[in-house]
This record gives sequence, C-alpha cells and structure tokens, in this order.
Amino acid sequence: MKICRRAIFNSAHRLFRAEWSDEKNLEVFGNCSHPNYHGHNYVLEVCLEGEVDPLTGFVMDLKDLKEIIREEVTERFDHRNLNLDCDEFASVIPTTENIASVIWDKLRKRIDQQYALEVILSETENNKVIYNGR
Repeated sequence: MKICRRAIFNSAHRLFRAEWSDEKNLEVFGNCSHPNYHGHNYVLEVCLEGEVDPLTGFVMDLKDLKEIIREEVTERFDHRNLNLDCDEFASVIPTTENIASVIWDKLRKRIDQQYALEVILSETENNKVIYNGR
C-alpha cells in the first residue's frame, strides 16, 4: 500500500556556477541564472509504501508524516533563499533534482526503514522530479 502527504513551500533560488561567467551561466541555466534570484511555489508529495498495520489500519499515521515534513522541510525551506539561507545548498546548485535529493535524505533519517520512500517535487505545474533514493 502506498500513502502520500502533500506540502507546499515557497523558496527563491539561483542556478549558477560561481566559477563560470554570467554568459556561460545564462547559456546553461537560462533565466534561472539571473543574479537577483527568482522564486517558486514548490509542491512536495512524500509517499511511503509499506504494509497496513492490522491494529490501526494505517501504513503510517499521516499526522506523524505531516509533522516530520513540517520539521524537516517546510520550516527549513519555506520563504527562504535556498542559495543564501540554507547550508544544504552552500556547495550544491539548488536545482529541483538536488532539492528533491536533499529532502529525501532529510526524511529518510526520520522515517522507519520499513517504508519505501519516494519524494515528488514540482517546481512548476509543468516540471516535476521523482526521487526514491536510487
């Protein structure tokens, strides 16, 4: 059985490599490389797969999952500049792929290994990343 919990957070970021020229960054990252940053309303879905507990009828209590997401993701990344405010991206370009991977790592530390964990992160209504640790 697979369960999913959705959360939304708003963050700014800039995609660039400091060792590259502005022209090279613009060529590779397009408008996402502009020096004044830009923001997204990220939609996060965290999915767990596991057995249904016969006593509770839950795979996992979604209240507990909601709290873990709040503590590990929303409180950390909501209304932040990922490049400037979050140590996780001090040396990692905050692409949607890298953000999803960081989120997965944070959640994996808090969620029992008995559950398969999948993170789905939508940067826009057209762009999404799905990451399951592989």
